[in-house]
Amino acid sequence: MPAGLVQTYRAFAHNNAWANHRLLTACAALSQAEFEAARTGFFPSLQRTLNHIHVIDLFYVDALEGGWLGPAAWKNEVPHLSLAALKPAQAAIDKRLIAICDALTPELLDGLVRINRDTRVQTERRDRLLMHLFQHQIHHRGQAHAMLSATGVAPPQLDEFFAEGEAPLRAREFEQLGWTEDTVWKA
Repeated sequence: MPAGLVQTYRAFAHNNAWANHRLLTACAALSQAEFEAARTGFFPSLQRTLNHIHVIDLFYVDALEGGWLGPAAWKNEVPHLSLAALKPAQAAIDKRLIAICDALTPELLDGLVRINRDTRVQTERRDRLLMHLFQHQIHHRGQAHAMLSATGVAPPQLDEFFAEGEAPLRAREFEQLGWTEDTVWKA
């Protein structure tokens, strides 16, 4: 597997954290009642949807780290009742995922991950598990983005990670996250 593919996963991990940061920062303008309000979606509120992203991230990141948390990750489907509690918890799990991807090598990317499914052990290739995790996050962030558009808060742009027009805003947000473009694209 080419080393360039390893860098792609690193960039995906940073993009994921950046998109979460943007979305959760926008949601911070909501009242607690708006955050909890029933909305159209698989998890019918911003609170439940964003917590779902967090608990599934916790499930898979723990497995990628060699942990055995398994389904206990979602024992409490809404572990963070407020956005003030959820935002730092999501940032912490995003940092763990970045660390996992920063440590990747072509050999590790091809390696296997054991996932505790409670009644069985799933074995999955690391690259495929990461693709699944990133797709899961994008899918549910899209739902949260649509829910946010039904509020008075403008949903943030989430799909232009390195677009030229985004450079000044990106630089400010990367500074908030403690990154530079070199951090994301390091070899």
